[in-house]
Amino acid sequence: MSTNSYDYDVLYLGSGHGTFDGAIPLAAQGINVAVVESGLVGGTCPNRGCNAKITLEAPVALANQVSEMHGLVNPLLDLNWQNTVAHKHEVIDALPEFIANLMQENGINLIKGRGHFVDSHTIIVNGKKISAEKFVIATGMHPHQLDLPGRQIVNDSSAFMNLKKLPKRITIIGAGYIGMEFATIASGFGSQVTVMMRGDKALRKFHQPFVEKVINKLSLAGVTFIKNATIESFSDDFGSKTVHYNKDQKVEADWILDATGRTPNTTSLGLEAIGVDYDADGIIVNDYLQTSVSHIYASGDVIKKTQPKLTPTAIFESLYLMKTFTGKTDQPIAYPAIPSTVFTTPRIAKVGITPEEAKQKADLTISTNNVLDNWYRNVEKEAFGENKLIYTQSHQLVGATEISNHAEDVINALLPAIELKLTPEQIERIIPIFPTIGSAAWENL
Repeated sequence: MSTNSYDYDVLYLGSGHGTFDGAIPLAAQGINVAVVESGLVGGTCPNRGCNAKITLEAPVALANQVSEMHGLVNPLLDLNWQNTVAHKHEVIDALPEFIANLMQENGINLIKGRGHFVDSHTIIVNGKKISAEKFVIATGMHPHQLDLPGRQIVNDSSAFMNLKKLPKRITIIGAGYIGMEFATIASGFGSQVTVMMRGDKALRKFHQPFVEKVINKLSLAGVTFIKNATIESFSDDFGSKTVHYNKDQKVEADWILDATGRTPNTTSLGLEAIGVDYDADGIIVNDYLQTSVSHIYASGDVIKKTQPKLTPTAIFESLYLMKTFTGKTDQPIAYPAIPSTVFTTPRIAKVGITPEEAKQKADLTISTNNVLDNWYRNVEKEAFGENKLIYTQSHQLVGATEISNHAEDVINALLPAIELKLTPEQIERIIPIFPTIGSAAWENL
């Protein structure tokens, strides 16, 4: 790759997983790379997403496990929110500097600031023009905000994870990933939680019978679910905040979270001026991750795509672009089976063809398993668990979804069978460590 008259071979906008996983090995091969970042290096996942969330959720999962093991251990745990938030900072605060150092040690020029295009080969950052032969837009997403009267008293997910003191009453608007996971966390730490749902379903992309089990579990823990709520406005009366909905109904709270989704960061980049096509779902790319301007690519959550907008997807895309830019591949991107999970208590995880999709296909069969039938799942006295496995007529696994305390580990264990299209004979040759969750999962095949 030649820079010709450009300042850089490849310039990335954004420094999250859609960038650094591929940009670092790209620069290590002698490619002249720059990364422009206006916020914390590493983007959402290390700083405001996965890493922070799972650190806050860990004590809740532990408390649930201890509760289910009643009679074997003392169930009276005292979860400390303030200490857990402090521990979260211990886990994540060093990550931006760590990632920045990795970039710089491999020759990447890390530029602090916000960039926007002035032509298809040039951006302006802090008033300075910078050019590149190729660009990768990896600007991610930000929390959606309801545009309603009183919205200034409503908070986003980042604010929740930085609360010094957990409010007594929390109202969460939205029942997707963020809404359900944060309801689990807040309730586990003792808040009185209300979840307001736009329709009558939560976690729409997950198997609904399993979702209903999660809702029932949270309801038993004291979480209130209000279905078919049309939010109209918010008000703050002497510290008591109110959500007004369905004309004359209201919910009072000490703190309100807007968990109505995430929006691609496409504004203020100057995309219209250079002809990069995008819509409300993100930047439109072809099978090579090229935008409508061929030397401008996109990676990560900012892309409009059918694949899950998750960290592993962004990593895969970033590494694919690294291989494309170094000539290691000239093939279109071929996504593998991408699993996803929601970190509620219990978890729901899935990969491949769903039970709903399988019902529409005559050549697929659905196997339903009570996971507690396996002796190992009773070691921790799990209260319940179920999975559904989707097979072809030749008994090749093509989909799996599970609800249990260890659903994410089960789906991880089953991934090779789906992605590598293992036959029953090949599956027999896989001998997992015994006894483990992975072994228990493999026995279902």
